Amino acid sequence: MKILFLLAFLLASSLYSFAQTLEVRDHKTGTPLRQVTLISESPKAIALSDSRGLVDLKPFYNSPKILISLIGYETLYLSFEDLEDKGFLLLLKSDNLKLSEVVISGTKWTKESANLPIKISSISSETTEFQNPQTAADLLGLSGKVYVQKSQQGGGSPMIRGFATNRLLYMVDGVRMNSAIFRGGNIQNVINLDPFAIEQTEVLFGPGSVIYGSDAIGGVMSFQTIKPELSAEEDFIVSGKVNSRFSSANEEKTIHADLNLGGKKWASVTSFSHWDYDHLRQGSNGPEDYLRPFFVKRIDGKDKVVAQESPSLKQIPSAYSQYNLMQKIRFRASERWDLEYGFHRSETSPFGRYDRHNRNRNGAPRYAEWNYGPQIWQMNLLALTHTSNRGIFDQMSLKLSHQLFGESRIDRDLNSPIRNRQAEKINALGLNWDFQKMIDEKNTLSYGFEWVENKVNSSGKIEQIETGQKEEGPSRYPQADWTSWGIYLNEELRVNETTNLQAGLRYSRYQISAIFSDKFYPLPFTDAAFNQGAVTGSLGVSLRPREDWVIQANLGTAFRSPNVDDMGKIFDSEPGAVTVPNPQLRAEYAYNLDFGFAKRWGDFAKVDLAAYSTLLDRALVRRDFNLNGLDSIFYQGELSKVQAIQNAAQARVMGLQFGLELQFSPLLSFSTDLNLQRGEEEMDNGEISPSRHAAPFFGVSRLHFKSKQFQAQIYIDFQGERSFEQLAFEEREKDEIYAKDFNGNNYAPAWYTANLKISYLWFKQLHTVFGIENLSDQRYRPYSSGISGPGRNVILSVSYQF
Repeated sequence: MKILFLLAFLLASSLYSFAQTLEVRDHKTGTPLRQVTLISESPKAIALSDSRGLVDLKPFYNSPKILISLIGYETLYLSFEDLEDKGFLLLLKSDNLKLSEVVISGTKWTKESANLPIKISSISSETTEFQNPQTAADLLGLSGKVYVQKSQQGGGSPMIRGFATNRLLYMVDGVRMNSAIFRGGNIQNVINLDPFAIEQTEVLFGPGSVIYGSDAIGGVMSFQTIKPELSAEEDFIVSGKVNSRFSSANEEKTIHADLNLGGKKWASVTSFSHWDYDHLRQGSNGPEDYLRPFFVKRIDGKDKVVAQESPSLKQIPSAYSQYNLMQKIRFRASERWDLEYGFHRSETSPFGRYDRHNRNRNGAPRYAEWNYGPQIWQMNLLALTHTSNRGIFDQMSLKLSHQLFGESRIDRDLNSPIRNRQAEKINALGLNWDFQKMIDEKNTLSYGFEWVENKVNSSGKIEQIETGQKEEGPSRYPQADWTSWGIYLNEELRVNETTNLQAGLRYSRYQISAIFSDKFYPLPFTDAAFNQGAVTGSLGVSLRPREDWVIQANLGTAFRSPNVDDMGKIFDSEPGAVTVPNPQLRAEYAYNLDFGFAKRWGDFAKVDLAAYSTLLDRALVRRDFNLNGLDSIFYQGELSKVQAIQNAAQARVMGLQFGLELQFSPLLSFSTDLNLQRGEEEMDNGEISPSRHAAPFFGVSRLHFKSKQFQAQIYIDFQGERSFEQLAFEEREKDEIYAKDFNGNNYAPAWYTANLKISYLWFKQLHTVFGIENLSDQRYRPYSSGISGPGRNVILSVSYQF
């Protein structure tokens, strides 16, 4: 009898254990849904569904309210009892007209975007898989709200709300990617990220300095890479994906594979990708100013100007290759403790900077070589999270990181035997310690501490290519340390069911110590140092008067501390000019006002609109300068005007972001995103110049059809004209970038591309994507870019998921 009782008890226990697992599937296809987010405030719990759509519900036991959310699907609020009544099987319906999504970038903690006073745009892994962007820069462009500039094929420099480069912040798994040598000119570091390994991308628009510190003036780009996936049950799961892709415009050959091994407490994910791109072919219909019918090649020890076959559509040199490796290991010691280690490694081949190869002098190419050496990024990250329902926090996150950045520049004038090499290596250490505490049902407090240190090692070499003799030459930067620490406090107050307030305050301290060697350049100083502080704050409100309305407003400040690139580099900023070091710099401040609303009309339409205005005070800009009393010096054999980065201006940006979504039927939808921005900057002589990084009018419109296994989309990308008068003063003389108008002046013509994408899911595992981009083979060049976009481009991608 006792044995029968024991067996019955064990059977009941096993059934109860099984009942703690929720299964989430697509309402139409029955496909398991991965990465569905579940959040409960009481008890405090958060979880994600695994590749089988399973979620362990033990941490949510008896919760009266569980938020269940996934991008592209309806958001539900259900109790544990509700899920139990459904037999722990949940079928989610697709919903592209949602007014709110679960995001992390706004506060570093999972929140509903409708409860935040700031605009955040998310790009899901499903969108990425369908659109098949070649690089992480192209991935950002999928939002329709981020403009991307390119100086070469191996690049991509985002522009957000009139700001770019080191006035935008890149975050990878919660760690800042910006280094001490992120420059004010266009930067290409985002291509170090692997779009195949990114689970979700979020773009926070406007100031983010309260939470993230320096650089977060125009916005924050937050990339969440694939997490090791634990099993929701006691079994062991094996899952992964293999992908291959070909593109015709640059003869792309790409392979990717990832593998996840997961048990109840231990999990591992491995990801590897390799890309190989030939020279990029531009379109056949468009401005002839973008054609470059020749390139330089070294033949029999001499530089030869080689003519391209007509039509000269290949942009030579622009070919490059790249690989990315990621390895993560996760250990969940208990329901409250979670430990994760991540290793990332990315390296490109050397590649040509195409816009510099377009520079001419005396009727011939100026350079025989102007190349970037391998661009390297490596990160080690140890992350610890802890959940507690008592004490000074409910949730705690500790991140310890080390990053290594490596880059170099190689240039040589045409017919010159002298090759210049400059190489940089940055070691970046970081500590992020963040906490969240729910004081009561209405008040939630977030606070934290950040410490960052960058050590910059810069070297230069001069090589005589005919004899092979090498000697030490001027470096691009001094040997320098850049250190920053900050503390922040952010309060969220739920006034009532319709109104949320948020206020934040941060204090940051930053310092630089630099040593200039005698090989750098004859300077009136041998070292430089400063130690300064910055205070930023924000105040915002989110209103939801009805379920189909969201209104957001935010007043915030942001700052950017001078880095080693601002203070210490020397380089040829433009033809006939050289930028030299200036140790007398202070932080620049931004003051921003942001207003937005979103309205939904049933299951048919959604409109969202955001208006913003930003004032940048004490802006760090390049201006004419004196060095040792001289306004011009000889640099690389050329008499050049002396310039330096200075706190010398105010800049203003105003703009509108408009979005419209229409759901004609369960199968057919339409969406469009439009962006209008205007920026201006004070000059030394009192004139007002248009801002360089305020992009022209741009956007994307999409008509999308989606059934159970088949998707098709026709979409148009477009950009408005930027006339000569609308170009920033510093841009007007860049003949190698722009087309010529009727008066022979440089300008950026308007352009559009019509594109088609089709995907088919063969049997829930084999997925193919076919696309034709730039159907009419337009020859176009995105504003401020040094290389034209691809001409007609046929894409074929095949992936197998298991």
